[in-house]
Amino acid sequence: MKRLWDISPPVASGSPVFPGDTPYQQSWTAELGPGCPVNVSRLTLSPHVGAHADAPLHYAAEGQAVGRLDLAPYLGPCRVVHCLGRGPLIRPEDLAPHAAGMPPRVLVRTFERAPVDRWVDEFAAYAPETLEWLADRGVILVGIDTASVDPAPSKTLDAHQVLRRRDLRVLENLVLDDVPQGDYELIALPLKLMEADASPVRAVLREL
Repeated sequence: MKRLWDISPPVASGSPVFPGDTPYQQSWTAELGPGCPVNVSRLTLSPHVGAHADAPLHYAAEGQAVGRLDLAPYLGPCRVVHCLGRGPLIRPEDLAPHAAGMPPRVLVRTFERAPVDRWVDEFAAYAPETLEWLADRGVILVGIDTASVDPAPSKTLDAHQVLRRRDLRVLENLVLDDVPQGDYELIALPLKLMEADASPVRAVLREL
């Protein structure tokens, strides 16, 4: 068996969400007991909880919902690059040393340890020109171990607008703490949510 790295944070009550977004909540609509053979739960959550794929609908009124997207970008060769301590924005020069033979999917680690149990206001994000640089090199999907490809206070969402314009797919809230730099197979399929602006994913990397 080829080794797998689970790069998804746990999702449970208390999982961090963007301020104002819907937190994960679970209740029981049926419970095991006399006359009831099963447990059945009800979930309430933002589709941006945990590791997730943003759809174009998230940042463009005319954009596609996540369930209508081609799955191909979410499955295939990818490269993990460590960019710890590089500043608030990941710039092309941070990734340039890793450009040779770059596969069409790139995941960037910025945290020493991802804050899977709490919200943090300050986190690294992609500079818009970095996403342009990656798209010019044939990249079709980008990922990051933070809550957004844009800085938390951004109201213009410049990086998201590059995703829209260059038709890039994106994964956010990954956990890359224990993943060495290098190339892997990415498997991170979104759910077929036909009206949603995003979808949770169970993101994994498999050794090549």
